Amino acid sequence: MATIALWFVRSENESNLNFRNRNLNNDNRTFGMALCQGFYIMENALYLEVISLKNLILAYKKAKKGKTKKDYVRKFEENLAYNLKLLHDELKNQIYSPKSLETFILRDPKTRKISKADFRDRIVHHALVQIIGPIFDKTFIHDSCANRKGKGNLFALKQFELFQRKVTNNLQTEAFCLKADIKHYFQEVDREILLKLIKRKISDEKVINLIKLILGNFNDDKRMPLGNLTSQFFANVYLNELDRFVKHKLKSNYYIRYVDDFVILHKSEFQLEIWKEEINLFLKERLNLELHPNKSRIINLSKGVDFVGFRNFYYYNRLRRRNIKNMRRKIDLFKDGKIHYKKFFETFQGWNAYAKWAKSHKLLLDLTKNFMQIYSI
Repeated sequence: MATIALWFVRSENESNLNFRNRNLNNDNRTFGMALCQGFYIMENALYLEVISLKNLILAYKKAKKGKTKKDYVRKFEENLAYNLKLLHDELKNQIYSPKSLETFILRDPKTRKISKADFRDRIVHHALVQIIGPIFDKTFIHDSCANRKGKGNLFALKQFELFQRKVTNNLQTEAFCLKADIKHYFQEVDREILLKLIKRKISDEKVINLIKLILGNFNDDKRMPLGNLTSQFFANVYLNELDRFVKHKLKSNYYIRYVDDFVILHKSEFQLEIWKEEINLFLKERLNLELHPNKSRIINLSKGVDFVGFRNFYYYNRLRRRNIKNMRRKIDLFKDGKIHYKKFFETFQGWNAYAKWAKSHKLLLDLTKNFMQIYSI
């Protein structure tokens, strides 16, 4: 891999050097012409970073993480240098065209429509997000927790516990929580609005065209497909508008968002009612979205709040019944031979580490015992 990377970087540097020499020395053209050409290069500098062979190699490594034994990864790696160089050339010449998404239904336990990109297209997704991600990430609020480095559901859980203690004076006074969910979020994202938000930070037209190509690779004028890295990233860009409205306009101190679920904690139930209406109005007017009427409500914190997979009480957390039921279902599938041991073991290990954050010692012992009994048969 080091040899491949060295060859890629060397060839890329030589190509860039020859390109500059041709433009600066051809027929002793005027200094003004050279400046114009230099400006053109700078105009597309971001796109050149995205499609650079060095960036594509890193993107390939990230795209294959956890999937090294998949047939499609092995096939791509059979002629790795050629495939990456071909992808680079297609992007460079702007003839790259993504393959159709593979769509399937996932019931885990909710029924969701997942649209999976081809492996080489996933490399492009990673390459794009690696370069433009940091540009947007520095504009995101601290408590936007999904799909960000150093964040995640456990980070969101810790923030909820911290905010809960602050708003209740260390659990001594009453306080409330607006627990909200955006209705059909990924199905209702407006691509035109999304592109306008992206163009605030990205002026490179070639990068914008690549984003349009990715967004357009889905047979729906509005929806963003679940299952792609770019969809997760664009979801944060889109709802960053909501985050900034809540933090800077409403001036809420205790707000946390994880994808399309968010919570706001406050001492006043009445204040949360007002904010709920203002948020719903903002979503409708600015983002063509709305709160889910059945999943957005105000709860007394002492009664427990469902958030990031846990039911959060003052002094402890419990796993949601749905999560427990889902794991029991997977154990049954493993018992019936419908899930391979290695895949199930990885799933169980991850779930076990996650479940330890809740008051679930007895449950974990029971499920682990059940799992070991099956394995020993």
